[in-house]
Amino acid sequence: MGAGCLLCRQTEKALSVTPHETYGADDPDKWSREALFWSETPRGVKCLICPNECTLKEAELSDCRNRINRDGKLYTIAYGNPCAIHVDPIEKKPLYHFLPTSKAFSIATAGCNLACMNCQNWSISQTSPTETRNYDLMPDALVKQAIKNDCRSIAYTYSEPITFFEYTCDSARLARDKGLRNVLVSAGYINPDPLRHFLSDIDAANIDLKSFSEEIYLKLNAGKLQPVLDGLKIFLEEGVWLEITNLVIPGWTDDMEMISRMCDWLFSNGFKNVPLHFSRFHPTYKLTNLPPTPTSTLEKARNTALDSGLRFVYIGNVPGHEASHTYCPQCGEIVLERKGFRITRNTLSEGKCGNCGEIIPGVWE
Repeated sequence: MGAGCLLCRQTEKALSVTPHETYGADDPDKWSREALFWSETPRGVKCLICPNECTLKEAELSDCRNRINRDGKLYTIAYGNPCAIHVDPIEKKPLYHFLPTSKAFSIATAGCNLACMNCQNWSISQTSPTETRNYDLMPDALVKQAIKNDCRSIAYTYSEPITFFEYTCDSARLARDKGLRNVLVSAGYINPDPLRHFLSDIDAANIDLKSFSEEIYLKLNAGKLQPVLDGLKIFLEEGVWLEITNLVIPGWTDDMEMISRMCDWLFSNGFKNVPLHFSRFHPTYKLTNLPPTPTSTLEKARNTALDSGLRFVYIGNVPGHEASHTYCPQCGEIVLERKGFRITRNTLSEGKCGNCGEIIPGVWE
């Protein structure tokens, strides 16, 4: 079983929560629920949540490692048992235009429906809830903890909330009833109908658009690009506040021609006011042989995005960089100045630039 990170151990003390070392030791069915969006087939039960559409024989686990065929029905084993919890600044998600300076109660269960070679949380994303050190935190208890810790939102993050779909849906509904917002931090690798169901109680999302190449999505992430692009359009249609992250990996996703095509697609499909975060890669997991992304590459990517007509483009994972601030696209003045995850200056007035009055899209209250 995973020993758990120092961050989570510090959180346990602050939040008075206790992990369970063995999955379901007290009650094997406690953290299991019949899944949503599946069908029976002659070859087994078929999960319809994401484009993997795993077909499972009796007792088989899905690619995301937290859905299982039991007696001819599909069950999730990732319900009420997060393996990671923490209170984060909303800017860490990253969300720069959503409730700035507020706190988000962040959770994750083990499992992911992709297999990214650069995953920074691979120790929980590439395993199963049966193999991690979990917390007993059912939806009602989760909401109470978020309120107790003065959080304005719950963030479903760190691994892949699509794979703990039912837990997220039930928690988000309860959170909304108690006046909390819900934040999705995801790769967006999901089928359209489950996504629309998902978004009924989601207020904001940061989606990791990993590249603009089907070949790279397959080789680097074990996924497909088109379902993510289709999903991004649904976020806009459903009125969820959206921000997008693109991790720039040397030798993989740092091609400026590809970045230009991505930004042109975003502009032409109605995303010009959606914040885009170009994030610096640090060597990890299966890509420890690569160097960190040069700051100059990130700056070229940002300029490319701005030239494409995108209005709010950021550089992430480069402490102190001027492209971490929010600039008014009309007059160029800084409206939100950041130092790390802290807001050091805010000149917004009712969602408008304090200098020229230009509307700055976002959720500010």
